[in-house]
Amino acid sequence: MTEVRPPLPPFDLAGAQAKVRAAEDVWNTRDPHRVALAYTEDSVWRNRDLFLTGHDEIIRFLTDKWEHELDYVLRKSLWSHDGNRIAVRFQYEWHNAEGRWFRSYGNELWEFADNGLMRRREASINDVPIEESDRRYFGPRTAEEPDIPLK
Repeated sequence: MTEVRPPLPPFDLAGAQAKVRAAEDVWNTRDPHRVALAYTEDSVWRNRDLFLTGHDEIIRFLTDKWEHELDYVLRKSLWSHDGNRIAVRFQYEWHNAEGRWFRSYGNELWEFADNGLMRRREASINDVPIEESDRRYFGPRTAEEPDIPLK
C-alpha cells in the first residue's frame, strides 16, 4: 500500500500552509532518513547545481549537508500554491567547522503526487556570510514567531 501524507492536493490555503510548516519542522530535525519519508521513492530534486533522484541520493545528500552545515536552523514561508504545486521562500542559518556563520536565502518549487508525497523539488539558494551576533534563528519556530523577513 502506498503511504498517504495529508494534506493532499489540490491544496487550499490551509493545506498549503500545513505542508510548508511540516516541511520546516521535519528539516529542522536534521534527520536525513526522516526527511526523505516526505518524498516519493523516485523524487527528483535540483538543489543548487546538484541533481538527485530517489531516497538513497536524498539521504546521502542531506547527510553530507548536515555534516558541513552545522547547527542548521530553517524557516520556510508559503509564496504561492495551485493544484498540486507549492512555491516557498526560505532562510536558514548555519556555521561551518571554522565557526563562520551564514544565512542562506532561497526559493523552492514543489510538486506533489496524489498521495501527498513530494515528487519534485527545485531549489535555488544563495549563502550570505553573517556575524554570529546577526543570527535570527536559534531553534524550532515558536507559535509567536512572525513570518521570515524579506532580508
